[in-house]
Amino acid sequence: MGQDNRGHFLTEQRNPLSMDLDNLSALELVQLMNQQDSAVVRAVQDAQESIAQGILLIAEALAQGGRLFYVGAGTSGRLGVLDASECPPTFRTDPTMVQGLIAGGSEALVRSIEGAEDSPRVGAADLTERGIGPRDVVVGIAAGGTTPYIHGALAEARTQGAKTIFFCCVSKEQMPDDYDLSIRVLVGPEVLTGSTRLKAGTATKMVLNMLSTGAMVRLGKVYQNLMVDVSVTNRKLEARALRILGELAKVSPAEAQDLLKKADNKVKLALVMHLRQLDKEQAEAILEEHQGHLSKILRS
Repeated sequence: MGQDNRGHFLTEQRNPLSMDLDNLSALELVQLMNQQDSAVVRAVQDAQESIAQGILLIAEALAQGGRLFYVGAGTSGRLGVLDASECPPTFRTDPTMVQGLIAGGSEALVRSIEGAEDSPRVGAADLTERGIGPRDVVVGIAAGGTTPYIHGALAEARTQGAKTIFFCCVSKEQMPDDYDLSIRVLVGPEVLTGSTRLKAGTATKMVLNMLSTGAMVRLGKVYQNLMVDVSVTNRKLEARALRILGELAKVSPAEAQDLLKKADNKVKLALVMHLRQLDKEQAEAILEEHQGHLSKILRS
């Protein structure tokens, strides 16, 4: 294994405000970490334009039948898998539409797999195994910017014509790249030197939330600020679906339950059936005609 020369990178520098970390009281630890976390919001704000570009790029790919892949190692990989796994229940997406790949595979979700992130060849192979193609988009997540697994995956994605987005917490001056889009969130040195599960991890979670939610909004998976494509798979989500139907269709809980049943537990379909006075087949046709955008249907 070669020498690691990342010590000068922003994520590896020592934070002058936490030099006495081991001597602080519990309250002082909390106060310091909370104060440092406030910098994350500002750093994400500084990256707003590139995040917005990412939303547009992802939404366009998904609208054309492509898929979104998050690729990461360690904390970055776990956060990608987390975001991907939450899309089906939240937006009723096919589980293959948004996928999370982590160096070391599923076992790495619960324990560290040493050395898994050091092979660009494995990163490329993991994407090849999933049939990466020109309609897809790959988000490589590497807080420190250098993870070989990530760059191997992004290189393979580019070779196969997929769009590439690179997320890290290091400046372009320190870590140049030539991917389709680069999102840089400069949170500064960590409270615990090099522990990017802290501020960098928080920034990663925030950005992935924005990318997936923003893309799904643009795909018509949201009406106003309501989760109209929620997947009714448990009691909590069923209750949410019934509340949405009750509010938007102005019906009683019993009527909402009946509507939902007639629409095969699809909230958006139930709304179109009720508000436009259509049968299920007609409502499905009009949803397809308008690419699932409920606002367009109700305005027309």
